[in-house]
Amino acid sequence: MPIKKSAKKYLRASKKRATQNIKAKKGFKDAVKKFNELAHAGKFDEAKKMFPTVQKALDKAAKVNVLTKNTAARKKSRLVKMLKKSSAK
Repeated sequence: MPIKKSAKKYLRASKKRATQNIKAKKGFKDAVKKFNELAHAGKFDEAKKMFPTVQKALDKAAKVNVLTKNTAARKKSRLVKMLKKSSAK
């Protein structure tokens, strides 16, 4: 446990940041997981309707530095590619 006052303050701040990061990470992971389930189940119309939600969650995670900007862009690109490939069948 921290002894100094500033160390205690830093510990409180880092715990708060950690909970915010976990919340953001869970938000985009849940959205991506649900999107993948819809796409693999063959419900392409529902997946297309849900894509803006997934995109928003990834962008928000990138904005607060839970993900890097390029990682979010790569994930979005792969999801679109998967959706186009699976709906073309």
